[in-house]
Amino acid sequence: MSARTFVSGRRLSRLRLPALKRFAYALSAALMLFAQPGHAHPVPFSYLDLHLNSGEIRATLVAHVSDVAHDLSIAPADRLLDETVLAKKGDSIRSLLAPRLEVTADGNAVNPEWSAPEIMLERQSLRVQLRYPAPVFPGMITVRAMLFPYDPNHQTFVNIYEGGVLRSQAILGKDHARLEYFIGSRQGTIAVIRKFLAEGVHHILIGPDHLLFLVGLLLLGGSIRKLMLVITSFTLAHSITLSLATLNILSPPARLIEPAIALSIIYVGADNILSKGGRDVRAWIAFSFGFIHGFGFASVLREMDLPRHALGWSLFSFNLGVEIGQLLVVAVIASVLVAVRSRSEWAGRRIAFAGSIFVIVAGAFWFIQRVFFPGAIS
Repeated sequence: MSARTFVSGRRLSRLRLPALKRFAYALSAALMLFAQPGHAHPVPFSYLDLHLNSGEIRATLVAHVSDVAHDLSIAPADRLLDETVLAKKGDSIRSLLAPRLEVTADGNAVNPEWSAPEIMLERQSLRVQLRYPAPVFPGMITVRAMLFPYDPNHQTFVNIYEGGVLRSQAILGKDHARLEYFIGSRQGTIAVIRKFLAEGVHHILIGPDHLLFLVGLLLLGGSIRKLMLVITSFTLAHSITLSLATLNILSPPARLIEPAIALSIIYVGADNILSKGGRDVRAWIAFSFGFIHGFGFASVLREMDLPRHALGWSLFSFNLGVEIGQLLVVAVIASVLVAVRSRSEWAGRRIAFAGSIFVIVAGAFWFIQRVFFPGAIS
């Protein structure tokens, strides 16, 4: 490239630059002229503070005027920041929010006394004070809050205080609108035991994989003492890994645990068929695979709102509930098998064989599903 050409290129660039600037300014002006005005929406949050006292629960609810105005069809929303307008809309605000905020004490709904709404000008919000009469010593408080359903992103920040000390914080929204809080008292401990005991029984009775594993262990029959040993071995093992996983000490991923549970079911069925009257090692099988099933139980328990101050009681109660559920299964299955074998030993063996085949097939189905089609697992 010659020096003349280079100089000409520089001159050309200098000539084009002002033109480009003028075009950019013109484009910006056009965009500003035709653009629609934006409607800024505040961060979609509300705030609820609960103070637990003997005989009452006091609450403070703070909601942004934009949310309240939207559901009351008030425009512009800033009108609610006028004392005169707000005084006229007090009953409407209460009627709007009352069915969307529910507090129960020990499972019993309590109706609050509402104060008149107050203006919080610096936060562009409204504040309401509530007083809930409650039992002198409730064990559990439940809060359900879905304050502004029109906005799927809306969330309510909940703070719970006992004796003036912050004890629990949670965020309630569309996908998680309910909070359970167990009070740090004897009544709270009883409520924890009652809830998680029932959850343990419920989970073992509705968990088809855990239940089929147990049924597979029972098909060969045996004395009550021997069957109790099998169940106790399973409980001891899964209690250990359940606690480790719940405390986040050891928590293998579900993509490994769920197929392993299915394999344990296959193994039990195959062992029943291949044992041929040899040494009974079902207690060892139950103990070994119980560690894996414990991680499966933990995945369910972690989805619950475990009370941190009563974590030990919740783990103990859940395990106890699982044990009770297992004993119920043992009682029913063992009674049926004993009744059949007392009439016909041949029929008892046929049932054990057919049942073992079913256990293997079900375990194989779950294994394939959990390895190759994990999205199909509910």
